[in-house]
Amino acid sequence: MFYHIVKRSFDILSSLAAIILTSPVWLISIIAIKVSSKGPVFYKSYRVCRNNKPFTMYKFRSMHVFQPQKEGQRSEGSFVGNTRVFKYGSFMRKSKIDELPQLLNILLGQMSVVGPRPISKESAEKNYVGRYACISEVKPGLACFDSLFDYAHGELVVSDNNEYIQKVIPVRRELARMYVEKQSIAADVYCIFRTIELIFKIVVLKRREFPYTKNEQAAQNAVFKEEVLVTQ
Repeated sequence: MFYHIVKRSFDILSSLAAIILTSPVWLISIIAIKVSSKGPVFYKSYRVCRNNKPFTMYKFRSMHVFQPQKEGQRSEGSFVGNTRVFKYGSFMRKSKIDELPQLLNILLGQMSVVGPRPISKESAEKNYVGRYACISEVKPGLACFDSLFDYAHGELVVSDNNEYIQKVIPVRRELARMYVEKQSIAADVYCIFRTIELIFKIVVLKRREFPYTKNEQAAQNAVFKEEVLVTQ
């Protein structure tokens, strides 16, 4: 109970402070998006929060509006290598600026600063079952073991969509489960500072390769050990 009270209080105070402090970035991003691409400033995505309750998640739009008649454009379902990402959109993704509007979701109590990556209702019903059902019992968040893995070893690194689906998503799901089991103030503080560290190294130092953390290695071993046992 104490942990949840502290976490919700932190979510409210930190999201309010972050919105105020980053307001110039919001303004610059709104102008840059409008200059870079026709369409809305915000991208609305329908996700589920705790207990699979649906909500609308907001992000800054980082891609041109999908036009299926244009060759080379991929739909929203493509994870990597999407040709619709415009230049400032790519910078927003690398720096996580595109996720700033999710601070509004945190204020509304739909998300938390720290929690598993938000996913769709269909994905939750398909993937958050069995030993992974516990993931649906907590609020999704901006930072977590799974999103950190995706940031360091996933979308910005893996160039093949099938490889991403086969190798990144299963580990990401296992890391989300591990967070639910280990959730604590210490784990949340770690996720916040690890996110800041990765953003600095990726955006400022231009690093693209990172060693696995203990949690990431454990998740990797658990996932692929299970796959070997299933195929034998």
